[in-house]
Amino acid sequence: MADTEIQVLQGMNALMYIRLLKNADKEEGQLVPMQTSLTFDPQRKSDSTATKSGNVATTSSIETKLKAEFIDNISKVSDDLYESLIKNERVEVWKINRDRVNDKGQYFAWYMRGYVTEDSNDNDADDNATREVDFTVDGTPKRGWLTLPASAQEELDYVFRGIGQVKNDATGKGTAFANDTDRGTGSNKASTSVTSQVPGVGVGH
Repeated sequence: MADTEIQVLQGMNALMYIRLLKNADKEEGQLVPMQTSLTFDPQRKSDSTATKSGNVATTSSIETKLKAEFIDNISKVSDDLYESLIKNERVEVWKINRDRVNDKGQYFAWYMRGYVTEDSNDNDADDNATREVDFTVDGTPKRGWLTLPASAQEELDYVFRGIGQVKNDATGKGTAFANDTDRGTGSNKASTSVTSQVPGVGVGH
């Protein structure tokens, strides 16, 4: 059997979408516009105790560092980020990778909930104003697959409403990540058998 080519993921195709959790029943998840950098860093701290039989390792629960940098702009998203920080509002965050698509035409994504804990704004005279936003993530991020609206491809270079809204009686059009079948799957090309896409959000429970 021929070797499967390992596909490289491009940083420019890793995108952050956010929404204030309180607005989940009336708003779509929204692309953070003009992103320049996105850092996703789940980690588990470890320690060891020396015994007469050798070191015994211990580990802590998962902690996730999440940071986004973008050119400052006038948009609902940029104001919602301030809202989360100033008013201690919980926020939903999706890290979506457009390079990884399953056979249903859904994109691989991480889903998180937490708070904005720092929002740094630089305003150099010879450059665009920029923002660097840090999040504190609750619990463990969830993996899954979600569907983007058909209009997303054309609008990714600009501010747009993005992912479909979630009603109180639904968690969105998404598919949880299955360890047995989803490991190592997905590509940068959607299956040709997919004829339509329904706006929705993957909340990978």
